[in-house]
Amino acid sequence: MEQSAHLTWLTFGSLLILQLYFTVRALLRPHREPASRLAWVVVIIVAPLVGIVAYLLFGEANIGRHRVARFRRALGRLPAIDELGADIREASIPERYVVPFKVGHSISGYAPTAGNSATLLPDSDAAIDAMVADIDAASEHVHLLFYIWLTDTNGLKMIEAAKRAARRGVDCRVMVDDLGSRALIRSPHWQDMGDAGVRLARALPIGNPLLRPFRGRIDMRNHRKIAVIDNRVTYCGSLNCADAAFAIKARFAPWVDIMLRFEGPVVRQNQHLFAGDWMAHVKEDLAPLLWEPARHVSDGFIAQVIGTGAMVRYSAMPEVFVSLMNAAKRELVITTPYYVPDEPIQAALCAAARRGVATSIIFPRRNDSWIVAAASRSYYKDLLDAGVRIHEFEPGLLHAKSLTVDGEVTLIGSANIDRRSFELNSENSILLMDAGVTGAIRARQHSYICQSVRIEVGAVAQWSTPRQLWNNTVAMLGPVL
Repeated sequence: MEQSAHLTWLTFGSLLILQLYFTVRALLRPHREPASRLAWVVVIIVAPLVGIVAYLLFGEANIGRHRVARFRRALGRLPAIDELGADIREASIPERYVVPFKVGHSISGYAPTAGNSATLLPDSDAAIDAMVADIDAASEHVHLLFYIWLTDTNGLKMIEAAKRAARRGVDCRVMVDDLGSRALIRSPHWQDMGDAGVRLARALPIGNPLLRPFRGRIDMRNHRKIAVIDNRVTYCGSLNCADAAFAIKARFAPWVDIMLRFEGPVVRQNQHLFAGDWMAHVKEDLAPLLWEPARHVSDGFIAQVIGTGAMVRYSAMPEVFVSLMNAAKRELVITTPYYVPDEPIQAALCAAARRGVATSIIFPRRNDSWIVAAASRSYYKDLLDAGVRIHEFEPGLLHAKSLTVDGEVTLIGSANIDRRSFELNSENSILLMDAGVTGAIRARQHSYICQSVRIEVGAVAQWSTPRQLWNNTVAMLGPVL
């Protein structure tokens, strides 16, 4: 009995030491908001075993020392951004938009460049068909990077296009996220592409799941969607390489995405972003492609690529969103499927509405993540009280990520307004200033609103106490999740 008591006290003491160690570790974790530190400390103290294991798996935004070193070596082999002949024309940017473009420039070094054009594709199928047509017209190289690539109709269209290009001698490089595109990687189509001459790479390979936590977080993923063809054309938006039916989550279908086809200097910026990812995983030098002269479009608009991820500061995307919200004078319209903001974003959005900006945000009515859905709705009351118009899109899962300011400036890309996009995922976006393109995006946003239910203050006020408690509890755990 004495030995049993001794073991009990030893176990208790060991657990207490571990609790203390991980509590201190959570408090010392850099770049955390106080709320995030508090949330982790509470979890570790209240549920020590679960809390400690959870912290080991998800508590720190750690991609792994070796991966960081590889990314840095890759970037070191690429031409410095300033050597690419960036065409910075801040004089052409109205003063109130200078700050967002400067914020973007500070993140990944890509300057706002003039001479770009863009076309908004009608829907997911049209975007895939446009990419296939550009791949079929390629004469030099095809670079594709997607978080999710399915072996459905659209996915197979892209696979066959890449194989055709490789067989006629075009350098084709395909990179997919090892988790998001695991179904493709495990399918015969992956090997078929390789046999056809397509060079393949898996972004952030998982390896042994049991050992993975010791080499970095398993849920830090490459969420980018990039296509670059012949240094001539690039695509940017929310579309994964898949059908709108999105077979892996079909009950939320159709997935409604938005995609732009670009020409101009931003093509080379997207090329640089792709090259950094590729060279961090594959021993191949893509630097020569970046020395080619940038192609300008006559009378084109100003745009810049913004690439965020583990290699840049954690606050990068929030800074972009806040700077654009603060720049709005007349109208601010946002679409995002996932809304779990930090405090500055929530405050900036409310402040925009309070100062008289017509502020609208569009969410999907049914979200594929019940956690995010609950957390998002915990913010509704404060948004509505400030005057923000909230719309919930009904026909499917609105997956489009877009932000328009005063019908003049647009941000489009892969980043959601949630902590995963801020701290964990590698994302790509393009910030542009053009009334024509922004008008087209704004019209698309209006079409979403027309298919949405507007959420009123009275409806939220009638939510039951258990529902409010649930939403707020999930939101409180947002910094942990």
